[in-house]
Amino acid sequence: MEKDHLEIILEDIREKFDMVLEGHSALHQKIDTVYRDLSEKIEDNSFKIGVLNRKIDDVDKRLSKKIDDVDKRLSKKIDDVDKRLSKKIDDVDKRLSKKIDGVDKRLSKKIDDVDKRLSKKIDDVDKRLSRKIDGVDKRLSKKIDEVGGSLREEINRVEQKVDAVAADLAAHRADTESHGKGYIVSE
Repeated sequence: MEKDHLEIILEDIREKFDMVLEGHSALHQKIDTVYRDLSEKIEDNSFKIGVLNRKIDDVDKRLSKKIDDVDKRLSKKIDDVDKRLSKKIDDVDKRLSKKIDGVDKRLSKKIDDVDKRLSKKIDDVDKRLSRKIDGVDKRLSKKIDEVGGSLREEINRVEQKVDAVAADLAAHRADTESHGKGYIVSE
């Protein structure tokens, strides 16, 4: 019985081993299927990534070309604007310099004319006032001389009177002293 029992167990083990082998085989098939599917998806994705890379490269080239074209166009426009504005500035500079020179000449002439006219007026006023001053000086000198002459005469007359009074006082003093009385002068 043991042998039968052992054969049953063995057969059971063989069945289970066959099932494990079948499951293992089924798993290998499933893994192979998944591997193939995954490989196909990887190849598909690699293809799509390659397509995207080419598209990105094309877009990069196209945008780089556009940027270069815009840069060239704007640089040309900037150069044109610079030339045009430089010419306008030069023209305005020449025109205004001409105007300034004209105004300078005109105003310089006016200033010179005013200078001459005012210098002439100043010279005329100087001459006229100098003549008036000379006339006033002569008149005043003459009056001073006249007043001085009459004052001199008056001073001489007063001096003579003072001398006469001084002589009288001296004589009076001498007379008083000769009588023996002292001469007292009160202050």
